[in-house]
Order: sequence, then structure tokens, then C-alpha cells
Amino acid sequence: MPDTAPADAQDTMMQPGGWRSLVADWSSDQRAFKSASWGKAMMWIFLLSDTFIFSCFLISYMTVRMSTVVPWPNPSEVFALEIGGTSLPLILIAIMTFVLISSSGTMAMAVNFAYRRDRVRTALLMLVTAAFGAAFVGMQAFEWTKLIHEGVRPWENPWGAPQFGSAFFMITGFHGTHVTIGVIFLLIIARKVWRGDFDQQRKGFFTSRKGRWEIVEITGLYWHFVDLVWVFIFALFYLW
Repeated sequence: MPDTAPADAQDTMMQPGGWRSLVADWSSDQRAFKSASWGKAMMWIFLLSDTFIFSCFLISYMTVRMSTVVPWPNPSEVFALEIGGTSLPLILIAIMTFVLISSSGTMAMAVNFAYRRDRVRTALLMLVTAAFGAAFVGMQAFEWTKLIHEGVRPWENPWGAPQFGSAFFMITGFHGTHVTIGVIFLLIIARKVWRGDFDQQRKGFFTSRKGRWEIVEITGLYWHFVDLVWVFIFALFYLW
């Protein structure tokens, strides 16, 4: 007898099932992978792995804080600054957050001008972003110096739970290292943009081909990630 099964049913029977079906569905959609450059894809992979590391740090911090039987220090008192005889809670942290969030705006504008091939504005905005980042690291160094002078150590803390010091130095230090690396990276790329390396096909790191302006966007991805991580650190460490 002739095969009278509907065409849709025949197609369904020919499709793989179970895990093979899942793999076939994912591998058939190649647009997301073919449109991304190698550098951008590698940056996304790096940021994904870094997300896992920061998540482990923050989850560990929350676990330690909720499980300790010793009172946890009050962030409003620990991170307060005395200005004009008045104690202002979290004033330095608020300024640091404002500076770092503002740097995301200047970085976004730098990427916008980069795709317009505006060398001067792109370089200047990247330098402004680097200045914001350097200011953030400087204020963080001041914060560390203040707490160390007041007796905070990774193994002890005059305000309560000794785990506070180790959690603070580990989380903020790891983030501060990322910001420092980002500032160095911004300065290097800004110099290359200013010299016109991406237009003149000048040989060098990240400039072996003409028109590699995409490195500015890749730098922006890293910088926005650093800013986003700080939002979570600010909420969980300083406001909780």
C-alpha cells in the first residue's frame, strides 16, 4: 500500500529525539556565533567565567554573614567619614559608586564615537573613563588605609565578627584589581586610537589589521561588567 502518512508526521519521525534533538536545535542556530568576532566571543567567555568567580565570593560572604554567631559590624558606622565634625555614613562609598557608574556613560559614548571613526573624541572619552577608574581605585586605597589604621585585619575586626575583614579585603580587593587592569587597558587602547593605529594599519598588539575599532567595544564590555559587579558588591556588602 502507498505511504499515506502526512508529510509532517514523516518529518517528525525523521527528527532525532531526546538529547540528539536538543543538540540539533542548538547547533542549527549558527547566527549568534557567526556574527560575533573571535575577540568579542572570547571576551564574553571570560566575563562568564568571571561571573562565576564573583558569584562564589558573594555567596560565600552571604553564607558567612548569616551563619556567624558574633554580631556583624554596621556598615553605616564602619564606613562613615567625619567631615567638619559630623559623621557621614557611607559618604565615600556613595561617591565611589557615582564615579564608577558615571564611567559607564563615558565608555558608552566612546564606543559610539569609535564606530563613527572619530579618533579624538573616542580617545578623550576613554581617557576620561580611565580617570574615573583611577579615582575609584584611589578612593578604595584610602578606604583600605583607614580601616587598616582602625585595626581591621583579615583575621580580626574591632567591631565584631572577625570574618568581616577577610570578606572585605577579598571581595573589594579582587574587584579593585579588575578596575586597575581596566584602567591600564583603557590607556593602552586610547593611545592607539589617538595615534590612528586602527586606520593606518600600524603593526602592533590589537592593531595588526586595518580598522580594528571593535577593540574599543570589547574594552567597553569589560568595563561595563566591572561596573555591574560593583552594583552587587555595593548592595550586598555596604547596604545589607
